Amino acid sequence: MDAVIVTGGSSGLGAAVVDAVIKAGGRPYVIDRQAPADGVAWIECDLADTRAAEAATRRAIEEAGGAVDGVVTAAGMDVPGALADIPGETWDRIVTIDLLATAAVIRAAIPALKESHGGIVTVASTLGVKAVSDATAYCAAKFGVVGFTRALSAELAGQVNVTLVIPGGMRTKFFDERDDQYKPGPDAILNDPANVASAIMFALGQPRGCAVRELVIAAETETSYP
Repeated sequence: MDAVIVTGGSSGLGAAVVDAVIKAGGRPYVIDRQAPADGVAWIECDLADTRAAEAATRRAIEEAGGAVDGVVTAAGMDVPGALADIPGETWDRIVTIDLLATAAVIRAAIPALKESHGGIVTVASTLGVKAVSDATAYCAAKFGVVGFTRALSAELAGQVNVTLVIPGGMRTKFFDERDDQYKPGPDAILNDPANVASAIMFALGQPRGCAVRELVIAAETETSYP
């Protein structure tokens, strides 16, 4: 494995994937609004601008020498709340970053991935298969990622390996800016993002002719799945 594009690679699961790629001897290329760890190639981009996301992906491929072996769409956000209480701009931004930017980045990378017979890993959520209250935007986006990825797997079969990863809650900063009522309690059991990153690397590392289509990865006593 050589060049891997990681959206949201400056923090959380994305940063864990970046670390895993480096440990495997690969070269991560991060697309994010914030800078990743020192020494990691980075293209600054607000993924809510999907055309900019496409341009950033093409630039990352150019910086990688025109070839890329994998794309991991780890970027995501959420602002929980009742539908009537969430500003429309916020609701739209959640869906755009979590779903539409996922498609935009992959769309731009497909020609290079076909050349390398590379791999795509999309990141949904257990809330992409199980809906909960006060999460209409996040559930809409993550359910969308599930459907998008399954369709893409069929579309690119034999050309690019496509894997859907469905993680449960992880110990990241994802919950930090939420109102207290939406933060995991002190007894919440969350997974280490490094475990999810390891599973992503397993999917990307499959030999040609073999594809891992879907992975559900959660803490052993995760309550959001099934």
